[in-house]
Amino acid sequence: MKDLTRFPSPIYQETVLEPIFEAFKENYYDEMMAINYAHAVILVEQGIITKEEGQQIVGALQEIEQQLVPESLEYTGEYEDLFFYIEKQLISKLGMEVAGKLHTGRSRNDINITLFKMKTKQHLFALLNEVVALQETLLQIAEDNKETLVIAYTHGQPAQPTTFGHYLGALIEILGRDLDRLLNAYSTTDQCSMGAAAITTSGFPLNREKIATLLGFSQAQENSYGCIAAVDYLMEVYSALRILFINLGRFAQDLDFWTSFEIGHLYVPNEFVQVSSIMPQKRNPVAIEHIRIQASIVVGLCDTMVSSMRNTPFADMNDAEDPIQVVGFDAFNKARRCLKLVKGFVAGLQVDEAKVKKHMAESFVTITELADSLVREENISFRAAHEVASILVRNLIAEGKNLRSVKYGQFEAYFQEVTGRKPHISPAKLAEVLDPTYFVQVRNCQGGPALPALKASLNKYRRKLDDHQATIERLARQEQGAKKLLQTEVHTVIGI
Repeated sequence: MKDLTRFPSPIYQETVLEPIFEAFKENYYDEMMAINYAHAVILVEQGIITKEEGQQIVGALQEIEQQLVPESLEYTGEYEDLFFYIEKQLISKLGMEVAGKLHTGRSRNDINITLFKMKTKQHLFALLNEVVALQETLLQIAEDNKETLVIAYTHGQPAQPTTFGHYLGALIEILGRDLDRLLNAYSTTDQCSMGAAAITTSGFPLNREKIATLLGFSQAQENSYGCIAAVDYLMEVYSALRILFINLGRFAQDLDFWTSFEIGHLYVPNEFVQVSSIMPQKRNPVAIEHIRIQASIVVGLCDTMVSSMRNTPFADMNDAEDPIQVVGFDAFNKARRCLKLVKGFVAGLQVDEAKVKKHMAESFVTITELADSLVREENISFRAAHEVASILVRNLIAEGKNLRSVKYGQFEAYFQEVTGRKPHISPAKLAEVLDPTYFVQVRNCQGGPALPALKASLNKYRRKLDDHQATIERLARQEQGAKKLLQTEVHTVIGI
C-alpha cells in the first residue's frame, strides 16, 4: 500500500517539483547566488550576524560555486527545489547554526519574486537592443528611400502615392512608442522585492534600498505586500511585448501583399526566397510567413501570460511563479529571433520602381491632387473639383485608359460640364498635377512624404532613438555597476 502521509507524492514530484527544479537550475542559479551574497552583506552591515559568521557563509558559498556545475544537477526528490539544495550544501559545510543564519529576515517569497524580476530584466534588456537594431536598419532604409515612390493602400485598394521612406517612417515611429512601452515596463520591473520576506517584511533591521542597489535594481519596491502579491509588472511587460509583435505582424501582412506576383512592388533577394519542389518558376518569399507566424506565437504566449493572472488572488500564489515565468521567457526568446529575421529581411528589399509607376497610372492614385489643385488654381469648391476629377476617372476607366492617356480637351469638357466655364489651368500644369512626384512634393505638412517634411520626421526619429539608446546604456551601466559593487561590498563589509 502506498504511503499517502508523506510529502511529496511521486506524481507531485514528477509533474511539479522536477520541472521547477530544472527551470531554476537553467534560469536562476547565478541570480540566486547573487542574492545570497547580497543578503550576507546586509546581515553583517546591519549587525544581524557577526563579520566572522558572514565570512564563513560567503567562503562556503564561494566553495559551492567552484564545485557545483548547475547543468549536471539531476532532480532526485531529496530536495524540494534548488534553493533547498544550495541551503543543504551550505549546512553540510558550516553546520545548521551558522549556515542557517543566512536565511534570517528573508523568505522564498521575496527571493523568488526578485529572481523572476532579475531574469525578466535580462530578457527585456536583450530585447530592447534588438528593437534598437531593427530601428537603426529601418532608419537607414528610409533615408535611402526618401524619394522612392510607392503606392499607399487603404482597404486593400491603391489610394495615393507616397515614398517608401515615408511608409517606413510610420513603422519607425510605432517602434519608438514600443520602446517607450518596453522601457516603462522595465522601470516597473526594476523595483526590488527583497526585504519583503513572506509579505510583511521582518523585525530585523534590513536595508532594503542597499540590497536593491547590490542586485542591480534602481530602487526597492515600497509596499511589502505588493512586493509579493502584485503581478502588474508581468502584465505590463507582456502587454508591451504583445503590442510590439501585433505591430510587426501587421507589417508582415503588408510585406506579403507588396511582394505578391500581382502587386510585386517589393523585390525579395534570392537569399530569402525558397523554390517549389515541383514548380520551377516559383519564388516563394517564405521568410515573410515565418515572420508572421513567429510574431503570432509571441502574441499567443503573451496572451497566456496576461490571461493566467486573471482572477488570481491578490496574495502570494504559485500562479505567477515559475510555471508561468518560463512561458514568458520562451516568448522573449522567440521574440528576439523574430526581430533578427525582420531586420535581415527588410535590409535586402528593393522597390520595383517601374512596376510602381505603371500601377500608379493604372490606378489613378494621383487624382486627389487634381481636385486639390483645381481648388487652388480655379478657386472652386472642393466638392465641385472632386466631381470634375470623378467624371474624368469614370470615363477613362470606361474607355480602358489610364492617367497617361488624359487629353486636355477631355478634361476641359468635363470641367465646363461641372462649372459652366472653361478652366484656366494650362495643359502643362494639368500634366504636372497628375504626376506622382508632384503629388508627393506638395504634401509638405508635418509628417508628410515631401522631402523637407520627411527629413524633419526622420531626424526626430533619430533623436528619439538616440535617447532610447542612451537610456539602455544607462541601464547596462546600472547592472554592471551592481555586480562590481557587490564584489566590493563582500570584500569591504565581510572581508573576503
